[in-house]
Amino acid sequence: MKILKTLFLFFSPVLLSHAQENQDVVIKTQQLSDNVYMLTGQGGNIGLSIGYDGVFMIDDQFARLTPKILDAIRALSDKPIQYLVNTHWHGDHTGGNDNIAKQGAKIIAHDNVYQRLSTSTPKTPKEALPVITFNDKLHIHINGEDVLVFHVDNAHTDGDVLLYFPESNVLHTGDTFFNKLYPYIDLDSGGSVNGYIDAVKKALIVVDDDTKIIPGHGVLGTKKEYQFFLSMLEDLKSKVLAEIALGKTEDEVAVNSDITKTYDDLGYSWAFINSEKIRRTFYKSLKE
Repeated sequence: MKILKTLFLFFSPVLLSHAQENQDVVIKTQQLSDNVYMLTGQGGNIGLSIGYDGVFMIDDQFARLTPKILDAIRALSDKPIQYLVNTHWHGDHTGGNDNIAKQGAKIIAHDNVYQRLSTSTPKTPKEALPVITFNDKLHIHINGEDVLVFHVDNAHTDGDVLLYFPESNVLHTGDTFFNKLYPYIDLDSGGSVNGYIDAVKKALIVVDDDTKIIPGHGVLGTKKEYQFFLSMLEDLKSKVLAEIALGKTEDEVAVNSDITKTYDDLGYSWAFINSEKIRRTFYKSLKE
């Protein structure tokens, strides 16, 4: 009995913290066109297409937020969720896969997303794995418009896809765009600085000044903001390469705040990727 009481005292603050965290998260809905929406909450931004065919969903944040996300979706449509596309394998974009699959949705992702999820530790439930995968690009026809899904190599990870709705003129970038934030480039999952820059360049080809851009993280973006994001990436690459050419070590680059000062002043550092971490990431990727 004493042991149970001790365990209760130890875990109750943790459980209370998680409950409070769930309670504090609000899922906000933003309409971008007649049938395309953006949901924000905690984790990767969600894209939705709502129409007579049903609900088409892009990413699903964390499992514990699924009830709130479903409430937000049901406020828009009572039709079933037909498809869910994962833009990559990270848990803040795929954590709700199991729950959404139980709603009847078929999960779609790049081949490498299936590979990483199916071999991850802890083990991913079978129901949370994609049932449709592809290698390069995919066309989906739903709710009266086409959805162009295309893979970009070794960018944020090795399994990133972007989705473009030509009729609505909406682009979902996944984590190849962190609007007004330093990006997370997951080198351990096949990401790279050069691949990330190439991905942004590829995405910019399909957009115009009126395109609404759903970033993986951050507020809804514009072409101008995506272009500035690209210029930041290229600027950091140039500066870090110059340091590498001078024979500087990773630690020397990591403490050189001049490299990122312009963007530090704009508030681009955030909880997960601060200026030191982005300098280290660029060094490690470019040094290879």
